[in-house]
Amino acid sequence: MITSFQMRAARALLGIDQKTLAELAGVSLPTIQRMEASTGNVRGVVETLMRVVEAFDRAGVELIGEQARSDSGGRGVRLKQPGPPRRVGA
Repeated sequence: MITSFQMRAARALLGIDQKTLAELAGVSLPTIQRMEASTGNVRGVVETLMRVVEAFDRAGVELIGEQARSDSGGRGVRLKQPGPPRRVGA
């Protein structure tokens, strides 16, 4: 699961806009906009959600789940390793 807050935070860590995220994930810009406009957990087609999560993973962002080990608890995002974002199929 991913929240809209995590999506915006992950984009901020990468320094990319919604259009770039859409390109990296291979989804439409309105899809990203709709996902980020939601409150709480993002809902949608599982395949689309997975594409976004995988795009963040390829770009070096780790999504921290609610029950994942984190010293201060809660959800969040963090950089795994520095690296340029890559487009789907690249």
